[in-house]
Amino acid sequence: MVLYNFKKITVVPSGKDFVDIVLSRTQRQTPTVVHKGYSISRIRQFYMRKVKFTQQTFHDKLSTILEEFPRLDEVHPFYGDLMNVLYDKDHYKLALGQLNTARNLIEKICKDYVRLLKYGDSLYRCKQLKKAALGRMCTVMKRVGPSLAYLEQVRQHMARLPSIDPNTRTILICGYPNVGKSSFINKITRADVEVQPYAFTTKSLFVGHTDYKYLRWQVIDTPGILDHPLEDRNTIEMLSITALAHLRAAVLFFIDLSGSCGYSIAQQAALFKSIKPLFANKPLIIVCNKTDLQPLETLAEDERQIIQELKKEASKCAAGQLINAVPDDDDGCLLTMSTMTEEGVIAVKNAACERLLQQRVEVKMKSKKISDCLNRIHVAMPRPRDTKERPPCIPQAVIEARAKSNANRERKLEKDLENEHGGAGVYSVNMHKHYLLAVEDWKEDVVPEIIDGHNIADFVDVDILQRLDELEREEDALAEAALANDDEDMSEEELSPEEMQALAVIRRKKKKLLEEHRLKKTTADSRPIVPRRHDKDREYTSSRMGRHLVSMGLDPSAALNRVRSRSASRRGRKRERSTIGEDDADAMDIDQPSKRLRARSRSRSQSRALTEAIPGEGFKDTAQKQKAVKLAQKASKKRNKNARRGEGDRVIVNLKPKHLFSGKRSIGKTDRR
Repeated sequence: MVLYNFKKITVVPSGKDFVDIVLSRTQRQTPTVVHKGYSISRIRQFYMRKVKFTQQTFHDKLSTILEEFPRLDEVHPFYGDLMNVLYDKDHYKLALGQLNTARNLIEKICKDYVRLLKYGDSLYRCKQLKKAALGRMCTVMKRVGPSLAYLEQVRQHMARLPSIDPNTRTILICGYPNVGKSSFINKITRADVEVQPYAFTTKSLFVGHTDYKYLRWQVIDTPGILDHPLEDRNTIEMLSITALAHLRAAVLFFIDLSGSCGYSIAQQAALFKSIKPLFANKPLIIVCNKTDLQPLETLAEDERQIIQELKKEASKCAAGQLINAVPDDDDGCLLTMSTMTEEGVIAVKNAACERLLQQRVEVKMKSKKISDCLNRIHVAMPRPRDTKERPPCIPQAVIEARAKSNANRERKLEKDLENEHGGAGVYSVNMHKHYLLAVEDWKEDVVPEIIDGHNIADFVDVDILQRLDELEREEDALAEAALANDDEDMSEEELSPEEMQALAVIRRKKKKLLEEHRLKKTTADSRPIVPRRHDKDREYTSSRMGRHLVSMGLDPSAALNRVRSRSASRRGRKRERSTIGEDDADAMDIDQPSKRLRARSRSRSQSRALTEAIPGEGFKDTAQKQKAVKLAQKASKKRNKNARRGEGDRVIVNLKPKHLFSGKRSIGKTDRR
């Protein structure tokens, strides 16, 4: 899992580009036209909006830069020290602090000038205040230009840093330059690190990934380290020192036995002793490389003695960090290999991975969390209840199934038979041996396809011609019977009255079905549903409903009266005045309410005048609204004349009018435009 990804940091523009971006955005996203004929409050609001928008744009962009750049106090110590080595922690913090100060200054400038704009007494005064506000903001941004340029360089370099997870399983390779570190990481991972026969080819950290025991491992190649004091080491060497100091990894210290790297074994041993404190609490393996040029057994006695001393010190480190390690058993602390012949490369990788896994398990066992896990784990061991032996019992069905599977497994396949009998092209597969026939000898019989020039299938049925003649005679008899039936058709004159009536019913029914089918076919599902009162066939009538209710033994009078009253109300009949009592007739005027209702309906349908004031619009009376409408029309008169959509419409319909850009110009002045 990658915890830190610096490739997504937003690009930091320079001071001049920053100002151009913000001012261009202000020009594009705020109104650009204001007239001296506007009210002073509208003019003030116009310029205050520009100042506030500019300040907010500066604030958003600066906040994005400050939030996306990592804070050294919040990242992992490895990345904190790495950035201190590469970019100088003080310079980095100072640049971010200057941007934060610029953001606060711009906010303060905005507040001051907005306060002054509230009391601007003319368009000119407001415009000058706006220019001063934007000018001071741009001056502040130009002063922090060097900080922006520095942060852009830092961003570009951070984007090229490898994604290193400080908490995952890691193998760290270190040693003198040109001892084979990059060749080793290229062999065990998919990384492609440049390898050259000179020192300091690797100038930065490179990361590769490999697999061991179904786990993903991170392998880091560090630049070469020279044996001199810490304060004399350059930036490239400090990258390796930072990785050794902060990453919990298995360390592989490479030694060149052949001396082709330019440094003797004694010098390499001195480097090991000088950086030995960085190996504390880490699995350590000394790797003797380039054994194809100089085997370990052929070294001089004094050099072999140096190697043995390094081996003992490495074993002491292992004994100090692992609880179950034995100091005398130091075979795993010294390994030999050759990246040229790849001899021992995989053994070195496996040993480093195994030591790191063991160390991580030991650390977890010593932690306080292991007690919580052990409290939840219980291994039950059943106690014997008697002295009787109970050997494992396998059911008979399982034994038979195993025997069947073994028999199937032992059965030879066609591929096996083909390999036994000469292979492909020599062995021919028998396709008939699995046929299920009544007699086994029939499997190998050869069945011909052609006999005496005829297809053998023609001779399967000996009576086929006789059956064909019978079938043809039967077809002729059926055809003659059909002709006879056509001649004997009855005419309508010979039908009885009952048959004629039945025939007429059948024809009507057939015609109706045809019409319904055609209607469905033409209109499909888009045809309208006709209400019952419009049906032409009068299938659903009140009289029919009455007859149906009478047949059911019900009284249809109430239902029929209700239907008739509804139909009468639809035709616009007035209600009978019998519903009003005779005593109330004098006290109540029937015609008067209807007159009031008609008058109210007429007043409601009339439209209100445009200049009439409506409660809630914010006008005191109609006169004030008329005056406001007249001012609005007067202000938009020039804009409408120029076919503008609004105050912010700056579209030029015709950039090159034909009468100005066509034809020849005579000798003389051309400044008439």
